[in-house]
Amino acid sequence: MSEILKTANPINGKAHLAETPRETVSAPEIRHDWTSQEVLALLTAPLLDLVDEAREVHRRYHADGGVQLASLLSIKTGACPEDCKYCAQSAHYAKTTGLKRETLLDVDDVLNKASIAKDAGATRFCMGAAWREVKDGDAFDSVLAMVKGVRALGMEACVTLGMLTQAQADRLAEAGLTAYNHNLDTSAEFYGEIVTTRTYQDRLDTLARVRKSGVQVCCGGIIGLGESVEDRARLLETLANLDPHPESVPINALAAVAGTPLQDRTPVDPLDLVRMVAAARVMMPLSRVRLSAGRRALSKEAQILCFLAGANSIFYGDRLLTTANNDADDDLALIEEAGLSVEAPSP
Repeated sequence: MSEILKTANPINGKAHLAETPRETVSAPEIRHDWTSQEVLALLTAPLLDLVDEAREVHRRYHADGGVQLASLLSIKTGACPEDCKYCAQSAHYAKTTGLKRETLLDVDDVLNKASIAKDAGATRFCMGAAWREVKDGDAFDSVLAMVKGVRALGMEACVTLGMLTQAQADRLAEAGLTAYNHNLDTSAEFYGEIVTTRTYQDRLDTLARVRKSGVQVCCGGIIGLGESVEDRARLLETLANLDPHPESVPINALAAVAGTPLQDRTPVDPLDLVRMVAAARVMMPLSRVRLSAGRRALSKEAQILCFLAGANSIFYGDRLLTTANNDADDDLALIEEAGLSVEAPSP
């Protein structure tokens, strides 16, 4: 259990600064039995105490100070039948967002973009298709060819394609897929306020199929959707109680898109994003915590705080599917200024 939780107030469950020196332990426990009260205590702890705890955990498991650069490409854009209220790619909001539908990109075009991303320093190439679920046929066969091609470049390959059958997950594994992204977005309790065209259990079932296939799980969520801090705690509780933990945990802040139902949401307080990163690091010590959507709105100081709290990957390049991202040169300068290093490709 985390040091913060060891010093939690037994009356209201909220943590406070310890009056005695912090114990030194060899390594934090890898747990899959977190309770909502414990996670809420983490998220509402004094910020410096929480960051301190997360930094301690991060140093034990990720001592090299490396940051992985991941590039994200939309390989099929728009006309998604899902009604996710934050997403410009939903067909439900196409008239108001003005996003044009695009067909699946050509395999050679995708691999050319992957090669450019590799030359720019990215070691992971992520491909997203705006589908509700994967359909067998030529399009899926093309995605399998993309995965094989990215792996042949010596890069990690990740895709997000919607829901999968077990047979499809197995085919992706055979193609050499490194990881499958399938975010939970928010808590099970709040999920219906954001998505109505699929259930939370649908998401969990796909994650189970991915895990069974032997492919790594990339799964996180979004803050700023209108959820409560309790919803954020429940999201982290669900993620951390998966066994094993997701190898990759993207922490996103809503990038409000004009024309979507959430276009007028108040921007997230950057310190709330720091808290989510720190709590994820404490709860899932081995996972790669990815500072994802919404980073463009953060100051460099807020981004460095997120690195301090345990983030060790960013999406790199000028686009995140359909939204703008940080300048690549600025990102490299920020990593250097923070005293970190760009992670080299895995052997």
